[in-house]
Amino acid sequence: MSGRFVRASKYRHVFGRSTKKASNRSSAPSAIADGSAAHRSNATTTSASPRMLGTPTSSRQDAATDQRDGSRPLTTNHAQANPHYISVNWESSGGGAFSVIPLGERGRIPEHIPLFRGHTAAVLDTDWSPFDDNLIASASEDGKVFIWKVPEDFTLHTDAEEPADVSPVSKFTGHSRKVGHVLFNPSAENVLASASGDYSIKIWDVESSAAKLSLKHGDIVQSLSWSANGSLLVTTCRDKKLRIWDSRQQKPAIEQPGHPGAKNSRSVWMGEHDRVATTGFSKMSDRQLGLWDVRTPGDPIGGFQILDSISGVCMPFWDDGTKCLYLAGKGDGNIRYYEYENDKFEYLNAYQSSEPQRGIAFLPKRGVNVHENEVMRAFKTVNDTYVEPISFIVPRRAEVFQNDIYPPTLGLKPSMSAANWFAGNEGLPPKISLESVYEGEEPTVLPPESYKPAVSAAQPAPAANAPPPKKEEPKPAPTSAPAAARSPPPSMKENKASIAEMANKYADNEPEESEEDETSSFEEVPKPVERPAQKVAEPVKPSLVAAAAPPQPKPAAQPTLTPSSPPQTAEAPTPRAPAATAAAEGIKGTLAEIKSMLEMQSKAMTTQSDQIAQLTAEVDTLKTRLGEQRSDREKDERIRRLELELEEAKS
Repeated sequence: MSGRFVRASKYRHVFGRSTKKASNRSSAPSAIADGSAAHRSNATTTSASPRMLGTPTSSRQDAATDQRDGSRPLTTNHAQANPHYISVNWESSGGGAFSVIPLGERGRIPEHIPLFRGHTAAVLDTDWSPFDDNLIASASEDGKVFIWKVPEDFTLHTDAEEPADVSPVSKFTGHSRKVGHVLFNPSAENVLASASGDYSIKIWDVESSAAKLSLKHGDIVQSLSWSANGSLLVTTCRDKKLRIWDSRQQKPAIEQPGHPGAKNSRSVWMGEHDRVATTGFSKMSDRQLGLWDVRTPGDPIGGFQILDSISGVCMPFWDDGTKCLYLAGKGDGNIRYYEYENDKFEYLNAYQSSEPQRGIAFLPKRGVNVHENEVMRAFKTVNDTYVEPISFIVPRRAEVFQNDIYPPTLGLKPSMSAANWFAGNEGLPPKISLESVYEGEEPTVLPPESYKPAVSAAQPAPAANAPPPKKEEPKPAPTSAPAAARSPPPSMKENKASIAEMANKYADNEPEESEEDETSSFEEVPKPVERPAQKVAEPVKPSLVAAAAPPQPKPAAQPTLTPSSPPQTAEAPTPRAPAATAAAEGIKGTLAEIKSMLEMQSKAMTTQSDQIAQLTAEVDTLKTRLGEQRSDREKDERIRRLELELEEAKS
């Protein structure tokens, strides 16, 4: 299975194969061993030198006692990791405790190590603060939540015969039964959620050590996961319901049936997507995978996907950088991983091991080895005796930073304080560039505009469909555009200038008077109406021409208006009504505006008709004068001819 390439994907080469031999494990049964198990691009595994993270004790009995996972229920991960430490639930005498192991230490574990001790019953869960690698919270069967601070220069190797245990810095009491889960808010600093057997989730302000909010459930909470901005919380419950909580409103925004099986189910929020992935069981006890849209209630997208028939719970982990989902089976040695694409999970491959994992923890992206193209690293607890690291590597030979598999990721700066979050604010924390980490520099905080996430696949649909109706509304605008674009009637000075030009034409004896008149001032009045090349403007043209035609006393002087005026004078009211009706059907919203414009045009044409009558009288006067000038020229011509005849006669 490790060499199987299922589909074309830039992550398809990520696969797992343990490089640690069984003999190595048996020789160090009580060690927390770094077996350097890694996923590579071919089926043949390369041997990696086994390194020891911590050390084995002298005997297996001591290892089973000191290294034993102290978690009783099967709903927690039993281990948590950050770039500096691993926390493992520890079973020891004298109350509950957990261990913190620095990642940089190699060698054997001392026989006595400093424990984080303070609970009076077994520790069930721990969680590291996303903004302080030295701050950790713990939950216990004693019903309490403790906050711990890792001491400076903390190490497992001390010269003291009895290393001093670490005490908590804060103690939260408020739950009436055991607390099975704790989870820090991924956006706001010092905001912690805890789930208890009293059917409630309390949200704590770590600074004030007070529970500010409480989310009531109908049964025991089996898992919880925050959204990327820390405003919503998804939970799975023993009552088989999936709930999306608006946490500050203390009520579920969505409550719907989840996996139908009776066994435990898990949930994980898929980073900045509006999606939640869940694992659970069917009624026939088959393991299932579900993808949910957190905005709308209903069945999972595409239905439940059957994984297998193994009885162990699947623990889901989401990598927002590569958009991959990892499923680690509790009680088996398999870790499947899927790529999220087009609202479905595409199976890539699986890491397989004969050693079952009781618990598992994944390292934050800022802690992976970017020089080895490591995209994820997991730590699994094996046989309650040691922790085995598993690297997921994209094999490439490039000697430069691979920005396609290392997009900006979360750093150590929160988006807001706890007070602001409880006041109702929300936002994504700033991200860092892993390229600066690759260059060996301090992580560079990027501006928000440089890494804004792409909109979810379901979100562009309304945005893409919204513009067409907006574009369809302005389409009828050309109907009113001609009316709005019409220029005011020409002034008297313009009319007189055009008349003077026409008089000069008559004086030059140009024969085609009607063609020259087409560009005269008489056409300036109807010109804005006859201009339209658009069909929607046709209803306006006949009304304006008809209004201008009746006051013309001498149509002979206006050859272009003469043929069109007679039929349109009597029929002007008739075409206007159907035209207005057609316009009203096309653009209902602009009908009133068109009517008002037509009324203004009719008033303007009435004024222009008076001007035309006056201009017509002036033209008649000019024609009379021109006629007299012509008669004078004829007399002169006749005299010239007589003089020529007289000269010929004399000669």
